[in-house]
Amino acid sequence: MKLKRIAFIVLVGFVYAAVPFTAEFGIGNASVQAAEDKKTRQKTRRVPAMSEQTFKKLSEAQEFLDLKDYQGALLVLNKMLDRRKRLNGNEIGQVHNMLGFVYFSMDDFEGAIREYEAVIAQGDKVTEGLETTVLYTLAQLSFVVDSFEDALRYMEIWIEKATNPGPEPRIFMGQVYYQMQDFPNAIVQIEFGIQVAVDRGTAVKENWWGLLNYLYFEQENWPKVLEILEILVRDFPKREYWVRLAGVYGQQEQEKEQLYSMQAAYTAGFLERETDLNNFAGLLMQDEVPFRAATVLAQGFKDGTVEKTAKNLRNLGQAWQLSQEVAKAIPVFEDAGKLSDDGKIFERLAHLYLEDDQYSKCVSAANNALEKGGLRKVQTTHVVRGMCLYNQDKLVGARGSFVSCRNESRRVKDAGGRRMCQQWITHIDNESKRRKALADAI
Repeated sequence: MKLKRIAFIVLVGFVYAAVPFTAEFGIGNASVQAAEDKKTRQKTRRVPAMSEQTFKKLSEAQEFLDLKDYQGALLVLNKMLDRRKRLNGNEIGQVHNMLGFVYFSMDDFEGAIREYEAVIAQGDKVTEGLETTVLYTLAQLSFVVDSFEDALRYMEIWIEKATNPGPEPRIFMGQVYYQMQDFPNAIVQIEFGIQVAVDRGTAVKENWWGLLNYLYFEQENWPKVLEILEILVRDFPKREYWVRLAGVYGQQEQEKEQLYSMQAAYTAGFLERETDLNNFAGLLMQDEVPFRAATVLAQGFKDGTVEKTAKNLRNLGQAWQLSQEVAKAIPVFEDAGKLSDDGKIFERLAHLYLEDDQYSKCVSAANNALEKGGLRKVQTTHVVRGMCLYNQDKLVGARGSFVSCRNESRRVKDAGGRRMCQQWITHIDNESKRRKALADAI
């Protein structure tokens, strides 16, 4: 209940206790009341006058309130109601109004609602200002205790009585409909409130757009979701809005817009998480810009944003490799291989060493790959190992690798792999015979 009370204070700005008693009840500061009347353009309602004795008792109750002595305030106010025959309608309304705030201060929201309803029951015997204030308070207290239908009913009455109300009442009604899971009506009210703010030239708050965006998201109205997210990234630029915008673009298969959104967010410094940078790099790879992807990931490692895991290092290595930056890819794959639980990274590394004519390291990487396992095509790794041994002029070892390749190809029924490995075996056998013949001739 404490938390609900705090939330309520934040929501409605309940400041009763901060308002002097005479100003709150409109009997001690004529200039303030006149200014308020002019501001709200309310019609003057003739109500019964308040006696000096009633004013003194209410002031006494206010003193207890100021001291947070709620039991003392209740005692004074309830004694006044015990003699209600001596009070007119306006005075009774004022007593119930103060009782409402006492119960609110005690976190007794139901009690507060009961007292405020008693104020409204006095009808035109209380001032219009008090009536409209209490109606608004009743609407929001009803919201706090989950009486959503009552909240809407009181707010509709308040709107009928208010003069040129601002956007907040409509936003509040939208929140009520949202809690009722009535998203269509919630959208109507939120959009109404936003339009009022726009027409008045006042700021539209971020959380209004946020709620409206959520409501359209729940309805899967993607054009509207995108429209509002574009407003949010423009007026309230934050990581979550940029990432969400890119995500919805991707969901709608608007890949270019998705990439541009992530690029804008990256340039503005909003991509501050590892997942953000990995996703951005993935989009760049998908758009066939591997060098840009590599620089993004490399900077992420440098900043400490991206952790040096086997997967992340492999992604960086792949980006450098596809960028034809073999010299940069190799050390990255070396680091990744040390952290990997399988041989896939060593498998790729063996290919890179072969491409870079580092045959000894190629053989070592291939051996590690075969030892760790988990390879996509074991026979391919045997081929790479055999080629590196052949280029080192180690024909016996090379032939052994191609024999292993042939055997694996047979096992997995890879006819193409089997033929290729057999061709290498035949080539090596022929080369061995040629060399033996030359040696014998000498």
